[in-house]
Amino acid sequence: MRLATWNVNSIRARVDRIVDFAVREHIDVLAMQEIKCKQEQFPYEAFEAAGYEVRAHGFSQWNGVAVASREPMTDVETAFPGMPGFAKGHEGPDAPLEARAIGVTTGGVRVWSLYVPNGRGLGDPHYDYKLRWLAALEEHTRDVLAADPDLPLALVGDYNIAPTDADNGDPTIVPGFSTHVSPPERQAFQSLTSAGVVDVVRPLIPTGYTYWDYKRLRFPRNEGLRIDFILGSETLADAVTDASIHRDERKGEGPSDHVPVVVDLDLDGADDDDRPMIF
Repeated sequence: MRLATWNVNSIRARVDRIVDFAVREHIDVLAMQEIKCKQEQFPYEAFEAAGYEVRAHGFSQWNGVAVASREPMTDVETAFPGMPGFAKGHEGPDAPLEARAIGVTTGGVRVWSLYVPNGRGLGDPHYDYKLRWLAALEEHTRDVLAADPDLPLALVGDYNIAPTDADNGDPTIVPGFSTHVSPPERQAFQSLTSAGVVDVVRPLIPTGYTYWDYKRLRFPRNEGLRIDFILGSETLADAVTDASIHRDERKGEGPSDHVPVVVDLDLDGADDDDRPMIF
């Protein structure tokens, strides 16, 4: 299986280049974030013509997630247990849920396409929401893997966190003043990995960014952030044979500000003791 994640920054604005990428790179499962449309507005036809089935979750022109797969998808969920909601001026546990998560089972893998809240500012209510959202994801991950330790689980998407200083090449993102690099956010990311998942791309590609702001020549100067990840359970990590960050997708006409991250999986060979470990 070839699994990819991509914050597409509006599926309707970029559907042709997204489908072209999926076909050209032989992607079997494509998790998308920031589709920026309602389910009924998603351009299903373009994906179906290319041989993909799609499950999408979106409420408006903000947020939104989807998964396209060449294999059938089952057990579709549009929120994980405990996932908090958010609305400006709305406090409490009954805040409306945003379209930030969709989980499917396809090809024997449990895949979640995740769009972690941005946080907006260190003193903003959205920042606290981000930390609560990540804590709920951690708890859900622990519960799922405690119930089924051998589950091939992939938590993929835009995490809006640069976990290490090496993941931050944007001079405007300053520790102590900016979201994405604050100690609580980085600790939340590390806590999630302690729940039984690991970054399966970093061991194969130690450096490289996945996002560049449109402003101030960030991309030509390579002043980017590494904030898009494929986190996998031990079973999924053992199945990884290759990985790639497709930097060239940030080039050309009308690109997203993010690029795809891809892994190749050999699930049939995951139990082979001769396979190299990537932990």
